[in-house]
Amino acid sequence: MNNKVFPVALYNKLFNEYLPTPFDHDMIYQSYGLEKHIEKRHPECLPYMRFISSIISSPDYIGVNPNESGASFELVKIFSENVQIGIKLDLKEDYLYVATLHTITDGKLRHSVENGRLRKFDK
Repeated sequence: MNNKVFPVALYNKLFNEYLPTPFDHDMIYQSYGLEKHIEKRHPECLPYMRFISSIISSPDYIGVNPNESGASFELVKIFSENVQIGIKLDLKEDYLYVATLHTITDGKLRHSVENGRLRKFDK
């Protein structure tokens, strides 16, 4: 694995019960460039960067974006805002990594639950 990533959380095997494609990984990684991506694309979310590990460890919702190509899933944690992180599989080096972090509205969260895109994660 390249030296541009570092581990942020263990992969919870219970996620596989909620996902259409199970993952057989032990760890989820973050690239050193993620903060730059958030700074550029979602600057209002920078304060949530420090919560990535806890979002992965204890999400409120889990699901899959049907528009995303490749193996990936989403986790949502409710703080004062609904924070969603996208996790993707790096096919070349076979590891899971945090691809993005952004907020979603209450309406989008509700809609995603109603249409089955997100499911309540009952730990």
